[in-house]
Amino acid sequence: MRPVAIIGPTGTGKSELALDVAELLGGEIVNADAMQQYRGMDIGTAKLAPGDRRGIPHHQLDVLDVSETATVARYQQAAVADVEAILARGAVPVIVGGSMMYVQSLVDDWAFPATDPTVRARWEQRLADIGVAGLHAQLARRDPVAAEAILPTDGRRIVRALEVVELTGRPFSASAPRIGEPRWDTAIVGLDWQTEALDERLFRRTETMFAEGLVNEVRTLCGRGLRSGVTAARALGYAQVLDVLDVLDAPDVLDAPDALDALDAGADGPVIEGAREATFIGTRRYVRRQRSWFRRDHRIRWLDGAGQGLVEAVAAHWRHVS
Repeated sequence: MRPVAIIGPTGTGKSELALDVAELLGGEIVNADAMQQYRGMDIGTAKLAPGDRRGIPHHQLDVLDVSETATVARYQQAAVADVEAILARGAVPVIVGGSMMYVQSLVDDWAFPATDPTVRARWEQRLADIGVAGLHAQLARRDPVAAEAILPTDGRRIVRALEVVELTGRPFSASAPRIGEPRWDTAIVGLDWQTEALDERLFRRTETMFAEGLVNEVRTLCGRGLRSGVTAARALGYAQVLDVLDVLDAPDVLDAPDALDALDAGADGPVIEGAREATFIGTRRYVRRQRSWFRRDHRIRWLDGAGQGLVEAVAAHWRHVS
């Protein structure tokens, strides 16, 4: 018995394929999407609702509050335990997600470098001084591979990468495991689409999120500490909506209740349209980073999301991987 991992860019249909594969193989699903770990972050992460999970056990969903910091190290420890417990039950772990470092931490034995509070504090101060874009540019000069994998809005991970570079004298990416035999002999399948087709899927996905109430979801999560969250507040869609709320909650807007009533009703407007467009553009950029990261892994068997017989192809690869 071995796990199967279904990975790839955002919006390719991994979650539905994972459900089909888990039903066929008698599996349980282990989430590898960083933001789906957060309780209440449902619409913007396209998280499957409990009623849509077909009774299949899901692990590493809804395990963090939005005020908590998500780390790869915490995820690795918890998800490894999940996978090994599933294997011990005689079931097939179906790992699914597109968070690059989360996937690799699970299928490879990634040992994380030590930390130094003094060094980290110095880089955090640098972040405060020059902003996240400026610090990301510094990382790009020191470690282009890490900069490619880390969102330019993710200050916490940028700080961590620069801390590791300073402490080890080597690129942060050098601490990543070398691609070899995957842990547990995991069969790794990648799902992708042609760029034009995936762009259309991402556009529709973004439109659907806003139509289904992403703005109100973010407003609700603000009451649970979203703004204080180091990682959750930077998630695609959520960061863009928070910017909108900063505008809408300004004193001059609060004095115009009609505007807020329109927002509650889901009405479009230039501010909301700007957030929607920024989310779509940001997601397309993230897809490019995901492709760049995953395409370096020769172990992945790539499937075209528009193709037929995807479930059977995954199952065949799982059965025959050596």
